[in-house]
Amino acid sequence: MLLIGNGCVITREPQNPMIESGCVAINSGRIVEIDDTTMLRGKYHGATFVDAAGGLIMPGLINTHMHFYSSFARGMDLKAQSPQEFGQILERLWWRLDKVLKSEDVYYSAAVAMLDCIRNGVTTVFDHHASPGCVEGSLFQVADAAKQLGLRTCLCYEVSDRDGEVVAAQGIAENAAYIRDCQQANDPMRRALFGLHASFTLNDDLLRRSAEQAAELGAGCHIHTSEALSDADDCRRRYGKRVVERLRDFGVLGPSSIAAHCVHVDPYEMEILQQQQSLVVHNPESNMGNAVGCAPVLAMLRQGVRVGLGTDGYTADMLESLKVANLLHKHAQRDASVAWAEPHEMLFGQNAAFASACYGETLGRLVPGAPADVIVLDYEPPTPLTADNLGAHILFGCMGRAVRTTVVNGRVLMQDRQILVADSAKITAAARQQATKLWQRF
Repeated sequence: MLLIGNGCVITREPQNPMIESGCVAINSGRIVEIDDTTMLRGKYHGATFVDAAGGLIMPGLINTHMHFYSSFARGMDLKAQSPQEFGQILERLWWRLDKVLKSEDVYYSAAVAMLDCIRNGVTTVFDHHASPGCVEGSLFQVADAAKQLGLRTCLCYEVSDRDGEVVAAQGIAENAAYIRDCQQANDPMRRALFGLHASFTLNDDLLRRSAEQAAELGAGCHIHTSEALSDADDCRRRYGKRVVERLRDFGVLGPSSIAAHCVHVDPYEMEILQQQQSLVVHNPESNMGNAVGCAPVLAMLRQGVRVGLGTDGYTADMLESLKVANLLHKHAQRDASVAWAEPHEMLFGQNAAFASACYGETLGRLVPGAPADVIVLDYEPPTPLTADNLGAHILFGCMGRAVRTTVVNGRVLMQDRQILVADSAKITAAARQQATKLWQRF
């Protein structure tokens, strides 16, 4: 039995959103009870107690679009002229990086990224992987890192035609192998989607084969969608369609699928996304960094599109992404009154709903019976904290590195900022060695 108490419990339950001096009781990986700290400590004598020290006790955060392998790009010399637009960023950075990844790089780039997730209170990650030089077994390498570190993951491999037919076929096979393995194992910590890069790197034959394989497996898809204007222009020029329209026509969209970015979508495409009930994942920092534009997520939300929040590998800090989502749309629309509630709904509402449907469990909420994904943040409110103003306190007062304790499925991964499930210094040192060798090949 584990108790996490002596803090303000944020349940994300409308009927009882906040419990002052609350406590979460956990047994066998699940939340048993939530109530007053003194009462539960008296009820469960001998239970291990994790002291929140007056901070916030919250559901673990969920990232619905991430690239673990991008962690090895941090600080790397491109050995080329700095890219000025999205196509150059792909060609001079990401498509060169993923080609030189070896199996060990896949493992350690994932492991160090996962450590960062744990330190930032992220307990569930939907990752999108690519390593055309070592496709076979790559998702299993990422899964091995997740198993060691205790993170809940939903993985996929990025199928693309940019590296030729052999690599494309390997990508389809890797997705299929990992999806089948997850289905057979029925591990509550592992799920899989069918990964696709983007419309402009998927010819009709490859897109059809991929969609048919995903449908045969009963798996949703995870694809970059109209991230840059060049993707939208390519689709209109080659196929006479909008990107979302093309994906719908091939059966890629649906309630179990992720359409990441959707920066350049029009009202017709928004209508399709709403009808298909796919999750659009907004990645504000990545979109700004890649200078691709500001996704019309406020318009999408008004039209009933499901919109979640991710980081696209730009950071592991979902609370940072929350802040930037709030700021970006104010700036883009020159209207300080917008984007107050919507980023919170993306992170705490839609991410949780999509993850819950994917795993068949209640994630992103602290309720009895749910998997015990719980985080503790250091936060001493300088003004009164209530259920009505909680969002403003989180937006302006909290950040990922304020997380002091991270628990996933009842397993304490980090306590008082100490990683307990692995030798983090050893993993990070090994990652630096791998990154040094990768940079030499880059």
